[in-house]
Amino acid sequence: MIRRAGTASRRRVAVAAAVVALALVAGAAVGLGLSRSREQARVQAEASASAALAARVLAQDSAARGAEVARAGRAVGDAARDEARDALLAAVEQGVETLDASDGEVADEAVRDALADVLQRAQHALESTPADAAPTDVQPTDDAAPADPAPTRGASGQADGSEQGAAGSSDGASVAALRALAAEVVAAHEAVRTAHDEWLAERKAQREREARATQRPRAPGGGSGGDRCETTYDGPPFYTSPPTKGGDGSNGKLPESMLRATSWGVDPKGTRYWLRTEATQALERLNVAFKAEFGHDLDLDLTYRDFATQVAMREALGSIAAVPGTSKHGTGYALDVPELPCEYGWDTPQRAWLVANGPSYGWVQPSWALRNGSNPEYWHYEYVG
Repeated sequence: MIRRAGTASRRRVAVAAAVVALALVAGAAVGLGLSRSREQARVQAEASASAALAARVLAQDSAARGAEVARAGRAVGDAARDEARDALLAAVEQGVETLDASDGEVADEAVRDALADVLQRAQHALESTPADAAPTDVQPTDDAAPADPAPTRGASGQADGSEQGAAGSSDGASVAALRALAAEVVAAHEAVRTAHDEWLAERKAQREREARATQRPRAPGGGSGGDRCETTYDGPPFYTSPPTKGGDGSNGKLPESMLRATSWGVDPKGTRYWLRTEATQALERLNVAFKAEFGHDLDLDLTYRDFATQVAMREALGSIAAVPGTSKHGTGYALDVPELPCEYGWDTPQRAWLVANGPSYGWVQPSWALRNGSNPEYWHYEYVG
């Protein structure tokens, strides 16, 4: 019995020792597994931190490159804008100079009005596009969103890069507008310059015609001095009048807004021949027919006569001149051709043509000015519409 009890006791000890050994082994395995898990977690954390840092650096680099491309695009746009602005400024300066030089020296003021209009628009564009406008640089920040360094492409397959985004959307439109305005100014300037040159050429031709008229050879018989080509006027010189500045529209006080100059001819003082607008328009048509018949423009001597000139003529010529404020010339509806009897006198082809054809254009010789009238004046014609 005692031997059996000892054997059982030893078995129990052995079993207990085995259990302890198994527990130790299991504990060691668990500890090893926990250590490996912590190591894996550390490695994963370090990898995540490295990836985040790499993404941050990539984003900053991409943003910096995008900002640099944008600055380069703006620089190109600014250069193009400045070039277009300089071209417009030069065109405006030339246009202003031509506009000033041609004042009152073109046949049709419409060309000068067109130039003045485009100059005004160009000046507004220049004022709204200052030459010293500085571009605003975009500085990259740490929080900048990543930018795709490769340009995107639209449906056309063309690159829509940062250059177009920076310069094409606003500066491009501004450059196009400046260039278009410069082209308009140049075209309007050329039109005025051409009209001015034509006016100067006509003025020169008119002076040459007047010079030839004073140098005509004497013809035997006729005329007060035996020369039918010598003027029949022997009084002091008087000249046609320009529009009255600040005129109220009464006789001899007509402002420019009520008058229009003929497209040809100036008097010896360089003053253009002004009449009421509708009278000038009719005379222009008459002159076309007259020139076709005789090969030259209708010669003019006096047209509009301001009040001061009417007073001076009344004082110098007495009752032969109209009472100031009643002259038909003061209304802008009368003209005198030169008092040259061999060209526009009673029996000349020119007067016969004017008397026969003038009424078709609204121009007539009043009854009092006829040869048998109360005050014969072969040189005087009036517009009756």
